[in-house]
Amino acid sequence: MRSPTPAARARSPVAAPLTRRFFGWLELSALVVVLDQIAKWVVLSKLTFGEAIPVTSFFQLVLVYNPGAAFSFLADHSGWQRWFFIVLALVVCGWLLTMLRAHQRELALPLAFSLVIGGAIGNVIDRVVHGAVVDFLYFHIGRYGWPAFNVADSAISVGVVLMLLAQFRAPRDTTTTENPS
Repeated sequence: MRSPTPAARARSPVAAPLTRRFFGWLELSALVVVLDQIAKWVVLSKLTFGEAIPVTSFFQLVLVYNPGAAFSFLADHSGWQRWFFIVLALVVCGWLLTMLRAHQRELALPLAFSLVIGGAIGNVIDRVVHGAVVDFLYFHIGRYGWPAFNVADSAISVGVVLMLLAQFRAPRDTTTTENPS
């Protein structure tokens, strides 16, 4: 039996030793959580629900609560989605921590994982404390607008884009175990 190639070992999510670099990535996740919660605290202390403060002709600070997911998905349900999204976020964070550990020596993937973990935890805190996610950044052109979002949502979005870009740039293992004849 052949041992896996170094490239295959690098892609394998087997437990890698915990290194200073791994904890550095966790610190980035924690920084995202802290920045997200500080921004939400400021908005919650300055605005009332539904209040909007125009900043530019296309951007407002507005306080809204989103009990659903992205684009208010499942927001109009009876409340079960709160716990569903909490559990889902924690499960995804657990998986991403495993992936972070396996890829901790790289740059793009652990950066992406750290941003998503931090953003997910920031929104989980909101769901536990407020029953919904606190959103406050609202961009629009005239009456057409993007749904309000927050720092955590931004970190998740950037993290997902980085994950996709890293996958497109990743070298592909073209070896196969099938017999070509």
